[in-house]
Amino acid sequence: MTRQTQSSVALFFGRSAVRHVKLAVLLAVVAAPLGACSSMQEGFDKLFKKEDAFVDQPPDKLYNEGLYLLNNKHEVTDAAKRFEEVDRQHPYSDWARKSLLMSAYAYYEAHDYDNCIGAASRYITLHPGSPDAAYAQYLIASSNFDQIPDVSRDQGRTQRAIDSLEEVIRKYPTSEYATSAKRKLESARDQLAGKEMAVGRYYQDKKDFTGAINRFKMVVTRYQTTRHVEEALERLTEAYMALGIVSEAQTAAAVLGHNFPDSKWYQDAYNLVRSNGLEPSENKLSWISQAFKKAGLG
Repeated sequence: MTRQTQSSVALFFGRSAVRHVKLAVLLAVVAAPLGACSSMQEGFDKLFKKEDAFVDQPPDKLYNEGLYLLNNKHEVTDAAKRFEEVDRQHPYSDWARKSLLMSAYAYYEAHDYDNCIGAASRYITLHPGSPDAAYAQYLIASSNFDQIPDVSRDQGRTQRAIDSLEEVIRKYPTSEYATSAKRKLESARDQLAGKEMAVGRYYQDKKDFTGAINRFKMVVTRYQTTRHVEEALERLTEAYMALGIVSEAQTAAAVLGHNFPDSKWYQDAYNLVRSNGLEPSENKLSWISQAFKKAGLG
């Protein structure tokens, strides 16, 4: 090995490695048959072996391996990656189409919602006319739904869940997933109503009755089918009475009694109105009456 070569090796590997390189090359020369023409490149090839070339695997083998791993809850992420490998190695095969949907499902089972949404969205883009597109859309909606936070936090994810659930119902109304999507949609809407109620109660505690009314009004106009609407009407009775807007207070109590006569919230609203020498009485021109009339509940 020349001094120039030694310097180059030292710069690349460090001084301590030069001795090992020199020894390895010397051994290679001694072991070679007399008269053989071994180049420096051959010496380095022996020191730093190239990895064997990657060999594609049959799609059915990869797919079945994915199914096997999917049966173990601790290996669902590995299952998803095996399904992805089918799509990577055999992108235009029928196995790839099935594997893409299975990878979305495996990611959902692993609670890896972002990857689930990514795989399911890709499936819909590539195979919009497939009978399984409804399920892919449902996986997207379910991934968003499962990430709905509690009412104390921002509800952006809840709105995304509502949007994607409505997409399932709109695009695939006769599918088996539409029924489940409707149930989840009501739950998500209930969550948004709960957020409005929490903020409204906060304003009410701070004596900001106008701010409170605006929040309770949101529940009455947008989320009438949720469990929060009864409390919202009772809180409106309280807030309007506090502001001296008696007619609206009476209307809120009357609408509450008409639609939910057995509600404990109606009993509270009724007692509040009566304590001021009044009776629940509905003003048909009130926004409260109009909102329930529009929804077909009044």
